[in-house]
Amino acid sequence: MAAHGKKYRSARGQIDREHAYSPLEAIRMLKGWDGPKFDETVEAHVRLGLNVRHADQQLRGTLMLPHGTGKELRVAVFAEGEKAKEAEAAGADIVGSADLAKRIEEGFTDFDVAIATPDQMGNVGKLGRILGPRGLMPNPKTGTVTMDVAKAVQESKAGKLEYRTDRGANVHLPIGRKSFDERDLLENYATVIEEIVRAKPSAAKGRYIRTITLTTTMGPGVHVDTTRTRGIVDEATEEPATVTA
Repeated sequence: MAAHGKKYRSARGQIDREHAYSPLEAIRMLKGWDGPKFDETVEAHVRLGLNVRHADQQLRGTLMLPHGTGKELRVAVFAEGEKAKEAEAAGADIVGSADLAKRIEEGFTDFDVAIATPDQMGNVGKLGRILGPRGLMPNPKTGTVTMDVAKAVQESKAGKLEYRTDRGANVHLPIGRKSFDERDLLENYATVIEEIVRAKPSAAKGRYIRTITLTTTMGPGVHVDTTRTRGIVDEATEEPATVTA
């Protein structure tokens, strides 16, 4: 494994590993570090006290970040006829049916979200081994199998995110770009935590949120206080905002 660069080591040296920072403190640290030339994504990684081997302890859903992710998403839609026209009018990047399925089977995956009308699941179903591992498989539970393709496309373009627990009971989500105002990042973070708390499975036992880590694409992780799940945005009002380059 390649050694971390000077900027990474400098940032890591500023972190107290024995301390759990408030969400605002963590965001200010991330924004204050000297990073790469590109605008890094700020990510939230939440480890939950769930046994995901049991279906009733798995977490899956969607949410809308109030300030989006800062990423322009490419949306593919499986539809025909009027529904295909609706998808195109709503801003879909790729629209097709059997022809689109054939392209994907041949290796095309240059999109971030896949949406399908119910009648297209015959074409989509055979793509499970390709789309599934990439988290792109349309699913009624997340609103990506729907007759209202225009709404689904618009929501995806606006930054609607799908989340789910991985094998280790972790949830990984972007909360914006490093260039975002700290309050915007804080409000996006609060939305993520509120949604995870809201979606807590009734079968969950013991401590639900085990750890929360905030990081950037190329930066080290900062541990966040897991008890700060309410009134998160109030911190930005109580403390003066800082300006970072």
